[in-house]
Amino acid sequence: MFDLLRKELSLAAHPSMYVFICLGALVLVPAYPYGVVFFFAMLGIFQSMIYARETRDIYFTALLPLRKRDVVKAKLLLAAFAELTQLLFSLPFALLRTLYLPEGNPVGIEANVAYYGFGLIIFGVFNIVFFTRFFRTAYRAGTSFLMALVPSTICIFAMEAVVHFPSMGWLDGITGEDLYRQLPVLVLGIIFYAGTWFLSYRAAAKEFEKVDL
Repeated sequence: MFDLLRKELSLAAHPSMYVFICLGALVLVPAYPYGVVFFFAMLGIFQSMIYARETRDIYFTALLPLRKRDVVKAKLLLAAFAELTQLLFSLPFALLRTLYLPEGNPVGIEANVAYYGFGLIIFGVFNIVFFTRFFRTAYRAGTSFLMALVPSTICIFAMEAVVHFPSMGWLDGITGEDLYRQLPVLVLGIIFYAGTWFLSYRAAAKEFEKVDL
């Protein structure tokens, strides 16, 4: 598994992916829709799939002494690296925000515990739609990205909108009691992300087995 990920990071990841990972720092920007940060991670994954197509990386990887399902696993490991690294990278900036900009985010959700739980759910939705469709051909990245972007964007808008309802204001909190109430959202996000990652792998691998390279 680690050899596959190292190969992806060394040869297959588009340079823009690393730039988009660093955009996790945008949670420090006042009055900014932080859901957009997740879009950048998904865009980095899409760019890497385009890069893999144009460089025939998938064909090259399939020629290695690997199973075809390992080609799928490599791409999903790359996606997990981009998504989870962006979330981890943003954490120090989210903490700095609570210290120096405690007045809150008037645009949408704060970069709090619930935000990271929702982010994992959004990434899970993106992965299962994008990779399942992409590996039907291992070529049509653009169409697959657009299809995955629709439900992901709906989830982002829902996350940003729900905190404006008075009864759901605790999802926007950054104090101890509100953060404690948000923990189930984070736990649900972790479970959902892990489950959809494995479902994405199994479904995409099944589709890729039918592809004649």
